[in-house]
Amino acid sequence: MPPRAKPAPKKPTTPRKSKTKTRTKPAAGSVGLDATAVMTGTPPAEVTRLRAQIDDAGGTVIATYREPFGGHWVALAALPLDKIKPTPYQRELSKTHAERLAAVIPKVGRFLDPVIAVPDPDGTGFITPNGMHRLSALGALGARAVIALVMPEPEIAFRILALNTEKAHNLKDKALEVIRMTRAIAADPKKAGTSEADVAFELEQAQLVTLGICYEQNARFSGGAYNSVVARTEVFSAEPIQKSLVLRQAHAERLLELDQAVTAAVARLKAAGFTSGYLKPIVVARVNPLRFLKAGKDDARPDFDRTIDRMLEGARKFDPSKVKAQDVAIAAAVGGGGGED
Repeated sequence: MPPRAKPAPKKPTTPRKSKTKTRTKPAAGSVGLDATAVMTGTPPAEVTRLRAQIDDAGGTVIATYREPFGGHWVALAALPLDKIKPTPYQRELSKTHAERLAAVIPKVGRFLDPVIAVPDPDGTGFITPNGMHRLSALGALGARAVIALVMPEPEIAFRILALNTEKAHNLKDKALEVIRMTRAIAADPKKAGTSEADVAFELEQAQLVTLGICYEQNARFSGGAYNSVVARTEVFSAEPIQKSLVLRQAHAERLLELDQAVTAAVARLKAAGFTSGYLKPIVVARVNPLRFLKAGKDDARPDFDRTIDRMLEGARKFDPSKVKAQDVAIAAAVGGGGGED
């Protein structure tokens, strides 16, 4: 009987290629201008006009150059402090933050952090999307001028607000900033056809428009408790902003109605003997119909009005006797979503 042939060795399995597209990382040193090119080229007419605006405001152009990443023209200028102001749609000034800056600047004896500025559309000077606290601190110290990176395109102010890192935003700050930007766009006749979708980068998240209206009407609105729900039910509208604001207003009114019902449920919990700063998130979590609904990539977005209807019904029927002390302890341990502000 002939010997049995040995089985051929198995070829190693070729790993499957991932279907996920990976973004190609640019090679080091391959993007933008090199250091010797930023001062080359002839400034366009808009920069010439910008120079004139700076001169008319009593400022001084120190240099014009192309910023190295995108090659866009910028004027480095000294502007009179009274000719530059924050954009009108920013969050509120933090007095504590401004006072802290004012206390630190004299210790250094110099101020080396330029603000960003664009021409004020009303023609009276310049506005800054990221220097509100620095301007306040310098004003308190009696400063006469500030160094600014001035760009000729006013629309840059909206984009830079989305990247603003001068002071970290909380949800209320960001939502109020977004609704103010939205209202400013709606009020501009030149932007009559602009939709939320057109300025999605600047607005960042669709739910911020709705939450911003809620904060306008109630400064103590507990936006954090409802943020995840609204985020799953709102989407940027393709309608002109003047029209979409009507819908956002209606949604905000529904949210404020829900907040009243949730607050009443919290009062019933307190009457039952519960004391915690996390009672509102507990109520919201229990009446949230999306809480255990996993969103698939191709699933339809939950309907806002139906979701709020169900939450309203749940809040009005909320039974404190079904809440246990350990539920409150767990919520406190993991942290809530907005507290009871």
